[in-house]
Amino acid sequence: DLTGRVISRTMAAQNLIGKTALVHLASCTKHLSSDIKIYAKCEHMNPTGAIKDRIVSHIFDCAESRGELKKGATVVAATSGNTGASVAMLSSLRGYKAIVITNSKTSAEKCDIMRAYGAEVIVGPSGVPADSPDHYQNMAKTLCDKNPEYFDVNQYDNSDNPAAYTLTLGPEILLDCPSISHFVAAGSTGGTFSGTSKFLKSTTSDQVSTFLADPIGSIFFEYWQSGTVTAPGKFKVEGVGKDSIPGVLNIKLCDGVVRVSDEAAFARCHQLAEEEGLLVGGSSGLNVQAAVQLAESLKEGPATIVTVLPDSGFKYLSKVFNPEWLEANAFQTRPGCPVFPPRNPDDVHLE
Repeated sequence: DLTGRVISRTMAAQNLIGKTALVHLASCTKHLSSDIKIYAKCEHMNPTGAIKDRIVSHIFDCAESRGELKKGATVVAATSGNTGASVAMLSSLRGYKAIVITNSKTSAEKCDIMRAYGAEVIVGPSGVPADSPDHYQNMAKTLCDKNPEYFDVNQYDNSDNPAAYTLTLGPEILLDCPSISHFVAAGSTGGTFSGTSKFLKSTTSDQVSTFLADPIGSIFFEYWQSGTVTAPGKFKVEGVGKDSIPGVLNIKLCDGVVRVSDEAAFARCHQLAEEEGLLVGGSSGLNVQAAVQLAESLKEGPATIVTVLPDSGFKYLSKVFNPEWLEANAFQTRPGCPVFPPRNPDDVHLE
């Protein structure tokens, strides 16, 4: 007997978005009480290998229904790579031209993937101030200002971004894991965290605590703690953390912040590959490491922590899984030898 879905409709890839597997990461909690469990949603199994397929599909659907997007239109997206790949793929399917703007921090693999789907890729500098005209988000805005007929995805301020997760990811998590007690996710736009947290809290009467995972160097932690926007530091994890506050981030939904170092995030990537068979990117390693740090901070169970694996490790073979790159950036992590720095209990912050 054949099992699984047979996709016979047009635009087959689009119909594979969402309904991803939820896996129990037993290897990550073997040193903890047996009633503390961590699960992860395999968002790297979406068609372009990333969670962003969810938001781009929803943004396009909404824009088309409002008459903002019509066949032949040009779509512009500022991106760290994953949203750009989704924009490129779905634009090709729906008859749009795609222009994606990223920066030099983005891996070569992600740039190649965007081009493979047919997008024009513009690469700006990395590490420039958030108000610089050379910042990739500002480059996208300038391009759309000069061409008002272009459609700007504007994932950082578009309310259709978190709505996609409220409608899809949140319900999927609760359906697969009704015992969830904690949700952990990093943010860049803040859409995954905000949209999923909104659904979980509203549906479970706030019985689910939601935590923002944040790379050390990002400004989200200080913003959550004091409400002030500080100067960003440097960090190597791609696709999460930020140097400015996006409009779609609802920090009021945040019950706490878990800060994670680059080294610990990348070490977790190697551990997941070697012990779970999950080849995932740096943001996935960061999310799982944050979930582990949260689990270690709990005095007792039961606790069921759910996080997400936003993208595939195939997009980082030249970085996270490249021994030369790791050595050049002074990371101890290397294939076959995950190294976890001593956990700092002060990295888990509660309200």
